[in-house]
Amino acid sequence: MTAMPRATSALHTDLYQLTMLRAYQREGMQETAVFDLFVRRLKDRGYLVAAGLETVLDFLEGVGFTSEDQAYLRSLDDFDDAFVDGLADFSFTGDVYAVPEGTPVFPEEPLLEVVAPIGEAQLVETYLLNQMTLQTTIASKAARVVQAATADGTDRLVADFGMRRAQGLDAALKGARAAYIAGVDATSNVAAGQAYGLPVTGTMAHSYIEAHDQEAAAFTAFMDTYPETILLVDTYDTLRGVRKVIDLAQRMGDDFKVRGVRLDSGDLAALAKEARRLLDDAGLHDIQLVASSSLDEYRIAELLADGAPIDGFGVGTRMATSADQPYLDSAYKLSGYDGTPRMKLATDKSNLPGRKQVYRQLKNGTAVQDVIATEEETVEGTPLLQKVMEAGQRVGERPSADALRARCAAATAQLPEALRTLDADAAYPVAYSEGLQERIRDTKAAIEARLATPAA
Repeated sequence: MTAMPRATSALHTDLYQLTMLRAYQREGMQETAVFDLFVRRLKDRGYLVAAGLETVLDFLEGVGFTSEDQAYLRSLDDFDDAFVDGLADFSFTGDVYAVPEGTPVFPEEPLLEVVAPIGEAQLVETYLLNQMTLQTTIASKAARVVQAATADGTDRLVADFGMRRAQGLDAALKGARAAYIAGVDATSNVAAGQAYGLPVTGTMAHSYIEAHDQEAAAFTAFMDTYPETILLVDTYDTLRGVRKVIDLAQRMGDDFKVRGVRLDSGDLAALAKEARRLLDDAGLHDIQLVASSSLDEYRIAELLADGAPIDGFGVGTRMATSADQPYLDSAYKLSGYDGTPRMKLATDKSNLPGRKQVYRQLKNGTAVQDVIATEEETVEGTPLLQKVMEAGQRVGERPSADALRARCAAATAQLPEALRTLDADAAYPVAYSEGLQERIRDTKAAIEARLATPAA
């Protein structure tokens, strides 16, 4: 079996990127191009949370072809030896402008712009779309989950339990990071904890309880190893499990250090209310209730609206896969080549020509409008696109996950309240500047003129 390409292998691309690269080289086309990565439209979301940039920058700094990569390409019928030999020297030498991770973004706004020789910018399209789309999708879903859990102003724990049902290890790893940036407090994914410095969480599964002859014996044994644990009480009968926890607390007195119990099945609202009553009647007011089991923002909102006294949520499958919206209508389009603005005119799939800047305008601390402008204009508001790579090298320090998380919280808090509801019927205004409108008109006219001119 052939090994998977390494993380920075340029083979993480579609074949047509390579065939275009060869064609560009044969035609001598190597001038600077501008490509935008953006989302065309929203569905059932008030906003998106940009994520994935750091992964992209790592890739661009190291992307290239090994001798093994070249050997594979030689085995195909699409490339001559001269082209494949030249790939040994391939590297990304361009510039990248991007909105910082954790920034709320809206349709047509560039999440990033790549400015590089056209072959380089073309080849990396597939990887950039893959990583930015995945991580922005999960961050945007996670933001809604956190929003639902804290809508009443209570700071409830939200943990990512999604690794086992994420669509592959890369999605689980990058998804955990994206969710943390968007406000999720911890992850069960140990590899993500190691890779990104995320808090990790987890105690026991039902199998641990079942492996013991008695539920109480399982609780006692686990507490001997982890005194301040959260006990899973629904393996056999949830309320009976809660009563066993109360019995242990009463027998152990001050030696009882358990922080909470987890409910993972049944009528979570009814069980949480009765469990809370039992615990409070026993004087165990500090024991927290944590719920899991097929949760998402809608189910969490329902539970809290029903008065369920839940202190934290473990959210798995539906967040890790963004089950209600597992993809975004993302695109990576040429917007300039050799100093000339370019655009696609196809209905519903056009794009904005030339390099751009996005300005966020606030009034009394609340965002009221974004304006997409040309890179040459100065418009009122805060510019969102920042230079993050120059000549193939990262600009500035790598931000920590905690710094990105804080940025996301602050930027999201500036959005209108109507966008931070689960139905989010309100549309946030995104305008084109006068300069961009003029460029669009001029570019369309130039394209139409070229199309009307007979080929030589």
